[in-house]
Amino acid sequence: MKNPTRQRKIKLYVTVITFVALVAISFSIRDEILDTIANIRTATLWPIIAIFPLAFLNHLALGKLYQAVFRILGDRFRTRSMVRLSLELNFVNLVFPSAGVSGFSYLGIRMKGEEIEPGKSALVQAMRFTMLFISFQILLGIGLLLLALVGRVNNFVILVAASLSTLLFVGTILVGFIVSSKKRINGFFTGLTKVTNRLIQIVRPKHPETINIKRVEKVFTDLHNNYRLIRNNFTELRRPILFAFASNVTEITSVYLAFIAFGATVNPGAIIIAYAVANFAGIVSILPGGIGVYEGLMTGVLVATGVPVAVTLPGIITFRVVSMLSQVPVGYYFYQKNLSSHTHL
Repeated sequence: MKNPTRQRKIKLYVTVITFVALVAISFSIRDEILDTIANIRTATLWPIIAIFPLAFLNHLALGKLYQAVFRILGDRFRTRSMVRLSLELNFVNLVFPSAGVSGFSYLGIRMKGEEIEPGKSALVQAMRFTMLFISFQILLGIGLLLLALVGRVNNFVILVAASLSTLLFVGTILVGFIVSSKKRINGFFTGLTKVTNRLIQIVRPKHPETINIKRVEKVFTDLHNNYRLIRNNFTELRRPILFAFASNVTEITSVYLAFIAFGATVNPGAIIIAYAVANFAGIVSILPGGIGVYEGLMTGVLVATGVPVAVTLPGIITFRVVSMLSQVPVGYYFYQKNLSSHTHL
């Protein structure tokens, strides 16, 4: 039986850590917030206001994606609960940067209350990224085509788009290859766990097995079994891919609106490629929300496609700040609500 006092202490610690992380990320983007306030005086307001409902549509699409994947695995959830889950995960990945690992961990803990085993939660989160990556590749092709129509495709842009497409394609195939075999998945992740335990043991000599290998084997055995279930229902993946595509389109539209707010006419193809590159880097970045990395890469790609820096920076900064303001407070609210209402932590 769980100790209520210990549970309360854990929740208090998590709440304090979360609040500190939220303050830290707010402090880290203080310059961007001030720049946005300064720039917004010269901007047209309606495109900026329109970013807020688009943020909701983005999470609605992601919520429907989660709902569709869970349904393939035999679990049914209401759309509202999955939209809320998407907002929570967005908040967690933003304030606890770990190259996407935070989202996987939180989803496993979060879905325990719904009696979903960790292996299934891990697969659902992996499918989310896989669907987004697939739609990235479709969008990259559209972006190159749009740039080609106005003669803005140079060798650098082609190299960036081709490299990213190849990386996403090979990565997807490699993950599928590992997960498709019970022997391969257990061998790969058990070996990875042993290496991780040895590294941790350097810091904690008295703990040779910080991560329980048997527990890891069970999680990834469940992951493999659920993967087989999805593979047997492959045709049903069309809906999640469409929702992933819709999620990406809403964000790209938001970026485009940020440029419109400053009276800039930017080729949508340039925004698509810059968005794809910046978001991929943001996923693997260990910095909060990919701050610095996201803006730097997006600026570099847009400049390479012929967009002036004077136009690029105000648009990107405004999009980033408005996007965070429209999602982080709501995500924090749902995160704290879940933390206070569940006892499985």
